[in-house]
Amino acid sequence: MQITWKFKSFNELTIDDLYSLMALRQEVFIVEQACPYLDADGKDQQSHHLAGYDVDGNLVAYLRLVAPGVSYKEMSFGRIVTADKIRGEGVGKQLMDEGIRQGEMLYGKQPNRISAQSYLIHFYSAFGFQLHFKENVQYPDKWCWSCIFEWTIIILPVSKWLKVKSNNPLI
Repeated sequence: MQITWKFKSFNELTIDDLYSLMALRQEVFIVEQACPYLDADGKDQQSHHLAGYDVDGNLVAYLRLVAPGVSYKEMSFGRIVTADKIRGEGVGKQLMDEGIRQGEMLYGKQPNRISAQSYLIHFYSAFGFQLHFKENVQYPDKWCWSCIFEWTIIILPVSKWLKVKSNNPLI
């Protein structure tokens, strides 16, 4: 699938850009995954935003590249999302490749930390991310019963950029 990528700082986003990315994030994370949380967490302003558009100009893929020191000591990817209508067409892989490329251009070759649902370990390991540690996040089941799942913290090691094969059995 042909995707047009746009990479902008928060201050470069137009009102329409911001509306589209917030709508896609809420559509997937809050509505589709039935997990209410405060999406406007104050990190967008300190981040760069990678948006992927289809041939009709619709936002279909997005990730937030958070500056080092905001979420973690490393730079980090957050809010990684693809629209339901294009899943299975390789756009998620394109999004990760472009995100890694943009991260290298912005911050150089350094570790990149993400937080993701455990079922995505194999997807992210294809890009050199390794399981760093596990953490269980408990949500109050009285308001978010479907949100009780295990999260994992995954980090992209420097060896990915140095083209060194990892000995991690998860990869």
